[in-house]
Order: sequence, then C-alpha cells, then structure tokens
Amino acid sequence: MKLADNKATLSFSNGSPDVELPVYQGTVGPDVIDIRKLYAQTGMFTYDPGFMSTGSCQSAITYIDGDKGELLYRGYPIEQLATQCDFMETCHLLLYGELPNAEDKRKFSRTVTMHTMVNEQMQFFLRGFRRDAHPMAIMTGLVGALSAFYHDSTDINNPEHREISAIRLIAKMPTLVAMAYKYNAGQPYIYPKNDLSYAGNFLHMMFATPCEEYVVNPVLERALDRIFILHADHEQNASTSTVRLCGSSGTNPFAAIAAGVACLWGPAHGGANEAALNMLHDIQRQGGVDKIGDFIKQVKDKNSGIKLMGFGHRVYKNYDPRAKLMQETCKEVLGELGLQNDPLFKLAMALEKIALEDEYFVSRKLYPNVDFYSGIVQRAIGIPVGLFTAVFALARTVGWIAQLNEMIGDPEYKIGRPRQLYTGAIRRDVLDLAKR
Repeated sequence: MKLADNKATLSFSNGSPDVELPVYQGTVGPDVIDIRKLYAQTGMFTYDPGFMSTGSCQSAITYIDGDKGELLYRGYPIEQLATQCDFMETCHLLLYGELPNAEDKRKFSRTVTMHTMVNEQMQFFLRGFRRDAHPMAIMTGLVGALSAFYHDSTDINNPEHREISAIRLIAKMPTLVAMAYKYNAGQPYIYPKNDLSYAGNFLHMMFATPCEEYVVNPVLERALDRIFILHADHEQNASTSTVRLCGSSGTNPFAAIAAGVACLWGPAHGGANEAALNMLHDIQRQGGVDKIGDFIKQVKDKNSGIKLMGFGHRVYKNYDPRAKLMQETCKEVLGELGLQNDPLFKLAMALEKIALEDEYFVSRKLYPNVDFYSGIVQRAIGIPVGLFTAVFALARTVGWIAQLNEMIGDPEYKIGRPRQLYTGAIRRDVLDLAKR
C-alpha cells in the first residue's frame, strides 16, 4: 500500500483540536484511513460492529468488487480460473502468488498426493463421536487433532513448518471429510489412491466400497473441482478473519484452521448451502412447485419470519460471479445424471426463475448465489446435506492457509485485540453476604 496525496481530518464539535489521519491506497478498491494512532491522539476508539467499514489488514490474495460482481484471485478473474485451470493450479496460485507452469504443477500435485493419508489412529479418534454426529462437529475435532500427530510442523513462525503444514492440510482435508461421511454411514473407510486427481480421489473415498470397483465420473469430477475453485478464498470473511485472529496469537496452523472450520459451521456463513437445500425440502413437503407462490408471499411478508435462503449476498450487490459458473455446472451435472425431472431440482429451477423475474427480488438484488447452486450440485452427486459445509471447509482450507501465511509474513501484524464500547455497571463494591 502507498500513502495517498490527501489526508483525512477528524474534527470535533466540542472544540478539541483537529486530528490528521493518513490515507492509504491499495492497487484497486477504496482507500483506507489509518486510525492506528487515534487512541493515542484522542483517547477514543472507533465503533464498527461487524467491521462493516474497517480494514483489519492489507492483503494481496483476493479482491472483491461487490457492485460489479467481480472476484479476483491474485488478480485473475474467477471466471478464467474456473474454466481454464483446475483446483491444484488454483491452490498453487493462492499459496505462492503465481499460476504454476507444467512442471511446477506436476511437482505440486505430486507433493499433495503423497500426503493424502492420515495417521491410522485417526480412526480410533473418530469412534469417540456418536454415529449421527454432525460432520462439522467431527471435522472441528479432527482438524484440531492433526496438531497432535504432526509435531514437526506446528511452529507458525517457522516458514518450513508453515509450508509442510499447508501441504498436509490441503492433502488430508478430503480424506478427513470422506472419513466423517463413512463413519456416519457405517461404511468402511476408503484409502486415497495416488493415480486419481484431487477431486477424483475425494469422490472415490466418498463413494467406493470394498465390494466393487468404483469408476470416477469425469463430469462429476469436473463439477466438484469447480466447486473447490469457487470456494477456495473470499477475502476477509468471518472464517478467514477467525483464522487470522486465532493465528495472530502464535497458535499452530492446525488449531488456526480448526477455528476457521468452527466459524464456517454457522448457517449465516458456510451453512448457507445446507440451509438452501433444507428450504427446498420444506417447500417440497408443503406441495412442491404448486406451493412456490405461497412461499414467495411469505418471504415478502416481513412478519412471517420466512427467508429466501441461497439468494443475495453480504458483499455482492450484483450477480455473484461464482453463481453464474455454478449454474452452468448444475445443468451439466443434472443432465449427466438424468435428474432434470427430479421433483426437488424442478422446484429449485422454478424458484430460480421466479426470483430472477420478480420485481421484489430484482429490485433488492436478491440474485441466486453460489450456495444455491452448489447445494443442488452436491445433492445430485450424492453428497448428503449435512456434509455440504464440510466440503466447503475442504475447499476453503487453501485460502485460510494463504491468508494465515500472509499475515505471519507481514511485519506490521500484531495479535488481534478488538476494542469495545463498555455499557455495563460502573465500579461498585461487594457487600457482605448478609447485606445483599
């Protein structure tokens, strides 16, 4: 970042002296006002619930223009990455700043492949969970437990430790998610296969059984790879900010990523695609396509408490660029599997059509988002709704690691310590028990 030509002047109506604050410019996007010395100069903090107007860091990884509907990874448009690259190339880009050449891609993919197995004791750790435990509860535990198995890569301040922990996390997340699924299903775990792609390997570990040979469908493989790319990073969202805040204390990378997994579990964040599918199931139970009109009326009624899940976005005030790409993939998958006439998918497409044409939703820019389509695709592939957020965590892991590594390498980084506006009781003295 560089200093802007202008400065910001903070004036007070009570006669206190004006305060000049530096203004910094990024390469694109809004300028930022540097308030780091505000407390020292004025004795006051800023107040910004939800950090709606606060930049917590400088980053060169991901850029979002919500008004334009633009998403860039290291400067590359998501549309180009999703159609011209695979997930391993995207991982290399996020971690190292550049897309790999053919040899770099081969080496990186091979390194990841050689770390996909997990310690056998993980199986015993899994047995401590109930069979019907939510996959995200399992994932939070498993990812945090990795630090107990890999003591050689837990020093967050050691670049070599960060490198090997990054590879291990990216490589082992599909294995852990598949293990969580198999545990829920009561099926035997399936080991990784080194001759399969990243997405193909995940499909094999999910759906293969010892009974017969499983052949990876290339259409589903590409669809899953695209889901991974589209969810790989998304700037300073809640889970990424959690990973940065957790990592700022110097904790090990596995614990920091486990914190990100826990944050992603929330229905307002990673659980949005699960919520969207549950909404479709509710409409289906009430009568399906014929009842969409009634459902839309409830959504428009502010007193109903009914929300349209999978539509609109906190950042995008235009069509989510990832949603357009996911929409294409959705149609490919449904066509490949012959599910165009599946009642739930017909319902989803009917709801999409209404939302794109109804003035109520168009005027509020409540377009279908990536969660709406990715949930449909995952259900079509055979991934259960409860596992959707775990798949999201799998994909987002590389972004979390890239952000964590960037923070550690930033000479200006400090342990995160938000301030507050205190509204509790003023100082008071404790009375003797008999006088209370």
